[in-house]
Amino acid sequence: MNGRAEIHHRHRDVTGGWLRPSVFGAMDGLVSNFALIAGVAGGTANTRVVALGGVAGLAAGALSMAGGEYVSVASQRELAQAEIAVERRELARHPDDERAELAQTFVDKGVTPGLAAEVARQISAHPERALEVHSRNELGVVPGELPSPMVAAVSSFLSFAVGAALPLLPYLFGVQGLEVSAVLSCVALFAAGALVSAVTARSWWYSGLRQLVVGAVAAAVTFALGNLIGAAGL
Repeated sequence: MNGRAEIHHRHRDVTGGWLRPSVFGAMDGLVSNFALIAGVAGGTANTRVVALGGVAGLAAGALSMAGGEYVSVASQRELAQAEIAVERRELARHPDDERAELAQTFVDKGVTPGLAAEVARQISAHPERALEVHSRNELGVVPGELPSPMVAAVSSFLSFAVGAALPLLPYLFGVQGLEVSAVLSCVALFAAGALVSAVTARSWWYSGLRQLVVGAVAAAVTFALGNLIGAAGL
């Protein structure tokens, strides 16, 4: 035996920088472009105009999502790095105080004071490990596992583009009318919601139905607005 406990289960990654922007990007692309296309289709029967609106919505939305995710994640990462740097300085300047603080966190979790002090001493003997433990306890982050702004941006761009392309495809292939796009979009909305249930605790039918309702309501509202504006001749 090597003295290490055997791990009998695995957890999914809940801190990575790709899952949230990918899921959110695909959902946002599908819902927003479906709603945009429905709104334009409600105001005009010209399929070229509808297709142009869909293409513009796809391009603008994908670029906006990518830029927003990059700035958001980069700012979050920079803030975390700044706070980690503060913790590193404190460990160097006040090692005894930081060791006592670490020991107290173990005591607060139910470890006896003597054992907590010994564990804190052993961890503090390795500066980088001590920094990792302090950062995890105090900031909720690990220095070497911060999310990547580029990964978030690329994930958002691609996923939004894929989602936004689905309601647009029938128009690009020359299909007349909103019906085919609406059916394809509704099926995709339900499928996307059901797929998300694979990484959550919700049932597939609940997640799928919830996403379908959200997208359908958005499209119905914009279609009605487009229809009113078109009827008014604005």
